[in-house]
Amino acid sequence: MDNKEILRFCLKKGFLLDKDVLGLFSGVEDVESIKLIIDRLGSYTQQKIITKNIFENNMEGVSKVFLTLPKEKQKKLEKLKIKLGLSIEISKETSVCVEPIEEEVCNQPAIEGVKVFPVEIQKNKKLEVKDFVKYFKTRFKDMREILEEHSELGNLVSINKISGNRQGVSIIGLVSSKRTTKNKNILLEVEDLTGKIKVLINASKKDLYQKAEDIALDSVLGFKGVGNREIFFVNDIIFPESMLLERKNSPVEEYALFIGDLHFGSKKFLEKSFLKFITYLSGKLPNTSEVEKIKYLFVGGDLVTGIGNYPNQERDLKIKNLEEQFSELAELLGKIRKDIKIIICPGNHDCVRLMEPQPILDKRYAWAISELENVILIQNPSTVNIGAKINFPGFNVLCYHGFSFPFYVNNIPKLMLQKAANSPEKIMKYLLKNRHLAPTHKSVQYYPFEKDAHLIRDVPDIFFAGHMHKSGISYYNNILMISASCWEGKTPYQEKFGNEPDHCKVPLLNLKTRAIKILDFEEDEDSN
Repeated sequence: MDNKEILRFCLKKGFLLDKDVLGLFSGVEDVESIKLIIDRLGSYTQQKIITKNIFENNMEGVSKVFLTLPKEKQKKLEKLKIKLGLSIEISKETSVCVEPIEEEVCNQPAIEGVKVFPVEIQKNKKLEVKDFVKYFKTRFKDMREILEEHSELGNLVSINKISGNRQGVSIIGLVSSKRTTKNKNILLEVEDLTGKIKVLINASKKDLYQKAEDIALDSVLGFKGVGNREIFFVNDIIFPESMLLERKNSPVEEYALFIGDLHFGSKKFLEKSFLKFITYLSGKLPNTSEVEKIKYLFVGGDLVTGIGNYPNQERDLKIKNLEEQFSELAELLGKIRKDIKIIICPGNHDCVRLMEPQPILDKRYAWAISELENVILIQNPSTVNIGAKINFPGFNVLCYHGFSFPFYVNNIPKLMLQKAANSPEKIMKYLLKNRHLAPTHKSVQYYPFEKDAHLIRDVPDIFFAGHMHKSGISYYNNILMISASCWEGKTPYQEKFGNEPDHCKVPLLNLKTRAIKILDFEEDEDSN
């Protein structure tokens, strides 16, 4: 790369580039893409001096800058993304050391009425290329078992069993590549444990073509059609799907509440509104007789606003110390009735590692919350069972903060057309259809543990998520999907990306009747 050309470009644009950043760009031949990254990053951060810290402290924002580049340029810059920590290199040299996870992650005290199904996390494990290979093989086998239950996949064969003669068969495979041909057909490369094959979806089959458009890379799907070992022509695409035959009803009238994305510690935290919510839970608001029957409160991550999560965040902070953010929030949560179980899933602002599955809140900072007697800390993602009684199995609630959601909003045509960023339940439906919370390798940072934490092995009764700051409720195949609103006013950072958050909307679910009511606690916040 021509360093002088880059420096001249920066001078023309009014940017200063420190030598560490210039070093990161060394070895990249695509100078025009580097110019584009610098230009967009400068506009994104509003910084005139581009330093290495800007990249390290704003990984989510830098990822968004990369996503704005043409796809062919993104592929050429894969090594740069690895240098920046935005991608993991899968090669013979790959060796990542997993941080130690405390025993308490999976062994918290049991609380009556709540059962947590923890994600198994190996401790002190060095990751190598074989771990990634094993991860994808195990994931494929688990998905194949799910798909084999679909009766539509008749005459199912492995890819290496397809002969040179044209025949009608079904296959199950992982989609490793996807492109549109000059004739506007969609051409996939699909692989199983025995081989690979080219799979073609004809543009003339409109319904099928729309299905194919919405296929995510690395998803495991069933294909029914005709062909030989050279190419397979698809007549139907079968997704793994999530489905319940019926909706459960508790024999006892109890209620569950769902909130998320408090962002406590932000200047924009909607304190009056949250205090009204706490007052409601104390039964001190009129016409709220249901309060005494509320037994569960789910919190879907981003309890605090954290520090260093986006450019110039310090300007938006009311509380600039992470431990103080958690401790002061614990004082508010401590006012909630002790017979209400508070089930807390972490989010990307909560100072846990970004790579998923994420452990429970770090007690070095969140000790005050972990010490509350009615709080249950869970991993992200996690499944929790609530409301079990004699002769009633209870409800399985899949909790996921939702960090993968923006990727699918920006990459799946149907979700883009539906403007799913404003309707997160549409993203949730898409992921339930795929039986996976993050089917595409690059949609989220993750550890390749043998058991894929994002795979939806058991279909939940309720799927609860946050991250998008939008309230949403819907059913899909008898599965209740709930997306949490937020408790933070619109920040300059959100304005820059056109985010229109929903505030202080709390779904109240009657576990006996399955009736859902949206409670609105939003108050005028003079200081915001």
